This record gives sequence, structure tokens and C-alpha cells, in this order.
Amino acid sequence: MRIAVLADIHGNLLALQAVLADLERRGADLVVDLGDCVSGPLWPRETLQLLAELRAPTVRGNHDRQVATLLPQEMGPSDRFAHGELTSQERARLGALPKTALVAEGVLACHGTPERDDAYLIEEIADGRLRPARPEAVAERLRDEGAGEADSRVVLCGHSHRPGLVWLQGGRLVLNPGSVGGPAYEDTSPPHVSESGSPLARYALLDLDPLAAGLGQPLGSAVRAVELLAVPYAHEEAARRAEANERPDWAHALRTGFSLGPG
Repeated sequence: MRIAVLADIHGNLLALQAVLADLERRGADLVVDLGDCVSGPLWPRETLQLLAELRAPTVRGNHDRQVATLLPQEMGPSDRFAHGELTSQERARLGALPKTALVAEGVLACHGTPERDDAYLIEEIADGRLRPARPEAVAERLRDEGAGEADSRVVLCGHSHRPGLVWLQGGRLVLNPGSVGGPAYEDTSPPHVSESGSPLARYALLDLDPLAAGLGQPLGSAVRAVELLAVPYAHEEAARRAEANERPDWAHALRTGFSLGPG
């Protein structure tokens, strides 16, 4: 079973189209979307329409929740732009997405962590930047949230926009595909930046042996391969769109993979 894992598209229609074209060449049995679908100064409605055609199992990201539930005056500029571009029905659709989903036997999808859409699972903040968390810290976060072995052997997560892979003691796999549409950002709570270092669109392919992927089986016998992929696309056009919508910070991130923020 070949699972394509997408996350953090953030309304970047051009990046999503490039990823789907690359995926069509490579092939997959299932496409999973880990949320934060539309927030950003790009193409929220068009992105949501393309995702509706894709019919991929999708979990709700923190920005999906915010666009659906907050008042515009309570939102940051990225959420507010998306809110203004979407209909009330489209916003309700985002809000109705599940927090988690068991997308295949033993494979759990979430945005941040299984319990929090606004927390990092396989990263931590140090000196104003994201860095990989130790495997024991990742395992402790999953235990603290009650996401035990009975729930899944593979956990798919996003939120950080950084591709990463953690193999936990006992053979549990945690995979972050990176961001399709947002290669860098600055956050203020607490202050830190996430930077991929390139403008490429990111996603992942997870190749599982379905006969060995059931619970109680050694995960090593189930995972055939994990590919962390980076796809070129017309990022300059996306950057110009961000500039036209008065977001030079997004334009810089889309062009470079680096944030204009501190550090």
C-alpha cells in the first residue's frame, strides 16, 4: 500500500498542482491531507475546490479551525484573507473536518499532535528555531495524550512545515511530510521561525506492506520505504500573488524558503 502524505498547503494552488502532477507519475493507492488547507494570501477558494475533487481523507489543522470558528477581527492576516475568500459553507466544511483519522490499518493522521492541532510532535523550539525533538520526547508526548500502541503503529503529522521522520523504540514510526505550500514562517507564541531553506513544495510517500501492517506485527516488516520529496513549481508566481495581497513576508518565504523574522 502506497500512501501519499500532504500537509500545510496554505492555499498555494500552484504548489499543490505540482505535487499532484508529480504524484500522478509516481502513483499512490491513497492520498492523505494533514490540514491547514487554505490559510494564506494566495488562492484559498481554488485550493479548496481542487482538494474537494481529490476527495482525500483530511484532518483539521489549527488554521482550518480558526478560519471556520473565529471572528475576522480575532484572526491573523492569513486566516482573515482566507475567511474573506471562502463562502460560509466552505468555512463550515473546514470546521467539520475531524481532529484525527485512522486512514489505514495502524496509520493515524493528525495535524499537530493527536490531541492538539497547534502543537509540535517531532520538533521543539530552541534559540528561536525549530529543531528535531529526541525520540524519547516524541514518545512521551504520544503517551501523555493517550495515543498508545493500540491506536496506531504509524503517526502522520504536520504543522511545523518541516519534513522529518522519527523511529521510536518498539518500532513506531512518526512522519512529517513537510509543507506543500509554505516553506517558511514566523510564529510569535513563543517567538520562533520555521525554515525549509528552499522554495520547493514538499510531500512524502509511505510504502507499506498491507499484510504486515496490522497491529501486533513488527513495523520494520511493514515499512518498505519512506520518501521525503521536494517538487519545483512556479514559486515566483506565487510570490507575486502574495505581494499583490500585501504580504511581503510570504513573498520572501515563497522565493527563498527562509523567513523575514528574527534569527
